[in-house]
Amino acid sequence: MIRDITLGQYYPGNSVIHRLDARTKIIATLLYIIELFIVNNFWGFLIAGAALAAVIALSRVPARFIFRGLTAVLLIIAFTVILNLFMVDGRVLWQWKFLKITYEGIWRAAFMGVRLVLLIIGTSMMTLTTKPVELTDGLEKLMSPLSKIGVPSHEIALMMTIALRFIPTLMEETDKIIKAQQARGADFESGNLFQRAAKLIPILIPLFISSFRIAQELALAMEARCYHGGKGRTRMNEIHFHRGDAIAAVLMVIYLAVIIGSRFITFNPF
Repeated sequence: MIRDITLGQYYPGNSVIHRLDARTKIIATLLYIIELFIVNNFWGFLIAGAALAAVIALSRVPARFIFRGLTAVLLIIAFTVILNLFMVDGRVLWQWKFLKITYEGIWRAAFMGVRLVLLIIGTSMMTLTTKPVELTDGLEKLMSPLSKIGVPSHEIALMMTIALRFIPTLMEETDKIIKAQQARGADFESGNLFQRAAKLIPILIPLFISSFRIAQELALAMEARCYHGGKGRTRMNEIHFHRGDAIAAVLMVIYLAVIIGSRFITFNPF
C-alpha cells in the first residue's frame, strides 16, 4: 500500500500537459479544487470527471498508475463514505437500533466519495506531470508579488516542493523499515486497534531518525552547491508561457462557466 502513493511523484513524458507552464498547472489545479466544492450535484461531478479524463488522456500517464494512488487512501475514503451513510437524517430506508440508512445519507455518501476521488486524482496530476524544479519556479513566480510586503516567497515555494518531493522517498523508507522489522519477527497485523497503534512505535522512531538524516544530507548538498536562496538566483531553464498555456486558460474559463451552470440543474435521482 505504501508504494501505491503517487502524490509527489513525477512521471516523465513529453505530452501536451507535460509541456504546459508550471504556473498554468498550479492555477488549473487550484481552480479544479475550488470547482469541486462549488459543485452541488452529480451533473457537476460528471463534467469534472470528463474534464479530468481528458487531461489524463492528454498527459499519456497510464491510468493504472494514477488510480493506484487511490489504494493508499482507500481507508480514508471508506471512512468518509460510511460516516455520511449512517449519520445523515432524512427518510429512513433501514434502521437497527441507533444505526440508520436514509435516502439522503446514500446521496451524501456517494457525493462525498466521488468528490474525494476526483480531488485526489486531480491534485496528483499536477505533480505527475511537473518536474520538482519547475514546480518550485512556478510557485515562486506566482508568489513573487507577496515578496514586496516581506513574504519569503522563494523559501515557501521551496519548502512546499521539497515536502511534495520527499513524500515518495519517506514512503519507500517506511516500507524498508516495516520489512526490516518483520524480518526480525515483528507482527503488525494481529491485535486490536490500540495494540496495532502501539506496534507502530518501532516504525516511527527509525522513520524520524531517517527523516532527519535525509534533511541533513539535503542541506549539505545545497550548501556544497553554494545555494543561497531566491535573491539574485539564476536558472538554467526559464519557464515561459506559450500558446498551449493560452489555450489552456481559455478552456479553464469555459470549464468554470460550465461548472457554475451545472449548479442550476435540479435533477436529483434520490
